Amino acid sequence: MLSLIFVFMVLKPPFIFCSLTDPVCFLRMKNKKNLEGDKEKDCFFSIYTGHRNMKNDYFSRNLDKQLTPKNIHLIFSLYFAMEEINRNPHILPNISLLVDIKCNLVADKRKSGSTKKRSENFPNYYCKNQRKYLLVLTGPMWEASATLGPFLYMARTPEIYYGDFQPLLSAHEQFPYLYQMSSKDTSLPLAMVSLLVHFRWNWVGVIISNEDRGIQFLSELREEMQRNIVCLAFVSFITNDDISYFEKANKYNKQIMKSSAKVVIVYGDNDSTLQIHFIAWKFLKINRIWISVSQFDKMTVIGDFLLDSIYGTLIFSHQNSEMSDFKQFIQTVHPSNYSKEISFAKLWWIYLKCSLPSSNCKKLKSCSATTLLKWLFRHQFGMSMSDTSYNLYNSVYAVAHSLHELLQRQVDTWSDHRGKGLEFDSWQMFSLLKNIKFVNPAGDIVTMNEEAKRGTQYDIFYVTDFKQSCGIKVKIGKFSGHSSNDPQLYISDEMTEWATDFRQTPPSICSSPCSPGHRKSPQEGKAVCCFVCDPCPENEISNMTNMDHCVKCPDDQYANTKRTHCLKKAVTFLAFEDPLGMSLAGLALCFSSLTALVLAIFLKHQDTPIVKANNQFLSYVLLISLIFCFLCPLLYIGHPRMATCILQQTTFAIFFTMATSAVLAKTITVVLAFKITVPDRRKRWLLASGVPNIVIPICTMIQLILCGIWLGTSPPFVDADVYTEHGHILIVFNKGSVIAFYCVLGYLGSISLAIFTVAFLARNLPDTFNEAKFLTFSVMVFCSVWITFLPVYQSTKGKATVAVEIFCILASSAGLLFCIFAPKCYIILFKPQINSFHKIRKRHSKAENVH
Repeated sequence: MLSLIFVFMVLKPPFIFCSLTDPVCFLRMKNKKNLEGDKEKDCFFSIYTGHRNMKNDYFSRNLDKQLTPKNIHLIFSLYFAMEEINRNPHILPNISLLVDIKCNLVADKRKSGSTKKRSENFPNYYCKNQRKYLLVLTGPMWEASATLGPFLYMARTPEIYYGDFQPLLSAHEQFPYLYQMSSKDTSLPLAMVSLLVHFRWNWVGVIISNEDRGIQFLSELREEMQRNIVCLAFVSFITNDDISYFEKANKYNKQIMKSSAKVVIVYGDNDSTLQIHFIAWKFLKINRIWISVSQFDKMTVIGDFLLDSIYGTLIFSHQNSEMSDFKQFIQTVHPSNYSKEISFAKLWWIYLKCSLPSSNCKKLKSCSATTLLKWLFRHQFGMSMSDTSYNLYNSVYAVAHSLHELLQRQVDTWSDHRGKGLEFDSWQMFSLLKNIKFVNPAGDIVTMNEEAKRGTQYDIFYVTDFKQSCGIKVKIGKFSGHSSNDPQLYISDEMTEWATDFRQTPPSICSSPCSPGHRKSPQEGKAVCCFVCDPCPENEISNMTNMDHCVKCPDDQYANTKRTHCLKKAVTFLAFEDPLGMSLAGLALCFSSLTALVLAIFLKHQDTPIVKANNQFLSYVLLISLIFCFLCPLLYIGHPRMATCILQQTTFAIFFTMATSAVLAKTITVVLAFKITVPDRRKRWLLASGVPNIVIPICTMIQLILCGIWLGTSPPFVDADVYTEHGHILIVFNKGSVIAFYCVLGYLGSISLAIFTVAFLARNLPDTFNEAKFLTFSVMVFCSVWITFLPVYQSTKGKATVAVEIFCILASSAGLLFCIFAPKCYIILFKPQINSFHKIRKRHSKAENVH
């Protein structure tokens, strides 16, 4: 007894103090606080009718501090829709829609375990004269709707779910009389991926709630990502089990913090434990660019936004028409204009800090409409409808249009009930709701038929904290996916630049983009977005970033040094204007002039012994052949033509054959000259008849036949070499048949080998003007030049190949000229005393005396 007295004495002063400061009627609500922030709670709106225009206490009962700003915004949307309908003479004339509001039923049921009166919690489960409801609007929490669905079915009451689309509630076998007002997010994965592609983010994390809706979304998102080369850095499945959450929270945190992805997509139920994770991640300063949907566009208990970070959040919201009348409604709403009950006044006292006299709980003091505006702007970024509010607004209109059609079918029943409370069979509403289609006051087409819904248009908002309990929400674009073949994403660059700093934000990529001139090389075992950049191969380019393959330049073009563009190749050849071409042409003319001079000297001194020695005619033939051999390189210089291409090969082959065959004939002559020292008429006849001279036409004829076969089968032609010299198209003489070309060279080589063999054997034969030694040495030089030519010719490229060929022609011809005729010219010009028959006889007589 003493303890009870003590408790009474302790508690009495606070009660007395409260009675002096606050109304007694609100005393029981004193210390209730909303600890969950701006979270949508389940609210059930039970619709019934009244037979006249009448004001309704839309806020009756169950409005305490557990209501959040979003729930109050829902209630305002409901109130706005019902006022429009009740004032409209074309819909339900002389009939008012009334509503009973109950919020937090599921939470209260969990706290109490069970209720005393089920009829108070589950509409239409009533006895005696309790009110019968026409239809119940449930949401925005789908689990609460699913829980009460069976009871509503037993009470024969239709149910419209106004929350976000939930696939589980579409199971008609389990919920045969439940309709969803929101359309399915069929284009949401495509819309999000399109946004990622626009901002060039290809390394993205995904956080989803571990339930059917989230898993289906992830499956569709993966498909769109694969089509657009966007990769998943990580995927977190957040379970709704509170126990599992605490076990895996550290794992989730580390996964996001360690990932290099700067962008994270969030999708799931608004009543899942995702919200707990986000509050924890905000506390840990995990800053990412969040991409989500409108149900996560809410505030926490401390006054900041759930998905806020230093980068902000991108929110996809179903595209809804602007409700200008709703703004006007918010600006004028006030308890004094509506209900006489205390519930609406209670709402103002709780949230807007209005004062009430202790004697009268219905009158408000110091409470203006501007107070409500400030509160709404702080919590809701203004006075526009959210997706959930818009769905609720359309749900009320769907009920009104269905009921209006039902009344038109039952005109007689309506007239019989005049002056009485109307009672309708809720069961008749099912078929009407299923096929209802109307245009709401905002101009949007509304239908309950899921197949006819086109929920493929989204507005894209950027949301971020401006300061505590205040933020900005800016529309930066929209997405339209009505045509699956041609979806359209529009982003306002001006609004994006004004509201965000995405351009200064490090891009969310796995690997840095490959600059032009490089190609992507995938890394084994990693995602396709993770790669290394390799330079393009030779003569291949890439002129864009992140190219998978380099493009080969056309044959008439070449890649620049950075390998980003193909440049036109310059046509080049060994021209007379080139220093090399000019030098070689000059050498050819000099050597041919020198040979012509030697020929002139020989013609002038044709009667001297040294000219007559070893067949004077062969010397003339050899000199003339060498003149043409020296002139052959001129055909190799200059712009190639078909005529010069054919002439250069045949001329080179024929005149070199004449020259070498002349040397061969001279060698034979030397051998025969010494053999006739022994009396032999046949050998004398061979030497006197000039038989060695026949060697020249025979050898030349064989070479002509070889050239004829060459020209007849595969003749030389003008060709363009686009590969040998970088950046140039080299105009060259293609040999045609390589076999024929080497046959011609081989034939010249066989003649040279025969000359060398015969001359080498006759090198020690005595003679006044021993030409055998000169012939041997000249042939050795000739063979050395052409043997060296073969490997050098194969290893050189471009114009150098032509220069090597010209040099070999000049060098081998010069070797024959100087080795054979230089000693003779020296004697003719500088030792004329030796070049006389008298000196020769005197020398021979001395030799005979010695013997």
